[in-house]
Amino acid sequence: MSVPRATERRLSLDPLPVSNDVSDAISSEPGSSIYRYPGFLPFLIGRLAAVCAQQIQAVVVAWQVYDATRDPLSLAAVGLAQFIPMLLLLLPAGDLIDRFDRKRILTISWAMSALCSALLLCLSLGDSLNVPLVYVALALFGCARAFTGPTLQSLLPQVVPRERLAAAIAANSMIMRSATIVGPLVGGGLYALGDGPLSYVCCLAGFLLGLTLLRWVPVRFAEPPKKLEATAWQRFTAGIVFIRSRPIILGTMSLDLFAVLLGGVVALLPIYAQEVLQVGPAGLGALRSAMAIGEILVGLWLSVRPFDRRVGLTMFAAVALFGLANLVFALSSLFWLSFLALMVAGGADMVSMYIRSSLIQFSTPDAMRGRVNAVNMLFIGSSNELGEFRAGSSAAWFGTVPAALLGALCTLTVAGGWMWGFKSLRRVDRFEDASPDAEPDARAVAPREGATAA
Repeated sequence: MSVPRATERRLSLDPLPVSNDVSDAISSEPGSSIYRYPGFLPFLIGRLAAVCAQQIQAVVVAWQVYDATRDPLSLAAVGLAQFIPMLLLLLPAGDLIDRFDRKRILTISWAMSALCSALLLCLSLGDSLNVPLVYVALALFGCARAFTGPTLQSLLPQVVPRERLAAAIAANSMIMRSATIVGPLVGGGLYALGDGPLSYVCCLAGFLLGLTLLRWVPVRFAEPPKKLEATAWQRFTAGIVFIRSRPIILGTMSLDLFAVLLGGVVALLPIYAQEVLQVGPAGLGALRSAMAIGEILVGLWLSVRPFDRRVGLTMFAAVALFGLANLVFALSSLFWLSFLALMVAGGADMVSMYIRSSLIQFSTPDAMRGRVNAVNMLFIGSSNELGEFRAGSSAAWFGTVPAALLGALCTLTVAGGWMWGFKSLRRVDRFEDASPDAEPDARAVAPREGATAA
């Protein structure tokens, strides 16, 4: 995906003028809801529509491809067709996000996603599904996703003021988690009602709704562009260099990577439902929803009552609680206890996610957010994909319960090890303590990287 050279200056594309003083005064009142802040609600609803469309499309594509091939490897190809373009484009995407107007990049990426839904709609209208062309459409969708995720994370701090950013992140995380639950359910229901075409029409409508609402999101807090002097390769790798110079960001990202990689149990839920708890498909559905329920409940609470004290220690405590909850799940043979343990694990993960996302946003200057968030998306994708492989292979080697038990113990070990190894992260009290000027290393990198960001 290319961006016109003329867009290199950070120009506002908003069709609406900046809100009046009355609305700004209301949104800045102490204790006022983040949902009342001008532009945040359209941003949130637009993202919800786009994520729901993405989730619906994922369910329908997987079902159609498997129904046409009856080959489990075709499902692996569905994932690879999207993941490989994302993997290859994430670092260049981060550079472009920092150089060009983020709102325009998000518009282009959502427009490309809508185009992919339209292509899948056309392919599903035929008598037989052309699977290779489906993979081509998914590869284009993977290219769009490489830009969508980092852009959304980098655009949010330009929409809301810094003092409201933590509450906005909590609300955003809660709404997006809801979409990952509702989307697959809606996708399955739509497919049952109207086969593939009806589902893809809804996906197309979701992306178009996101594009429409994005026009009503004013960008008020973008920093002025800076002069470009570095080479393309230096700009691509600037995010990695910056993260290595910031122990708070490096510790936060790597903690999430290894805690999920080593301790996730989602891939083992079908085996637990069938062989350990003996609750069948209905019980499996309940178990899969348990973590999401815990995440949504805690996310809703955080969006209304965000906290900003002892955030470093709280994050480590949340990761440890995540590991303990998974430990209880690993040893449980009672359905209600397993369900409760997964709810607690989901709630702890939401607290950890809220603090991690906030620390990364507060620690990163606006001119570096695209590249830093691109690396973060790479970490998250790797932990999820490789974590499922780790859980499945461990269950095959050691057995299901020992694999889950080992993963929980590894998570607790990671929490303790990172708490000892990243003392600056443990000592963070308020999110503002993680500002870009808080550490000398950041200032050492800034002159080299400041020239690369625009």
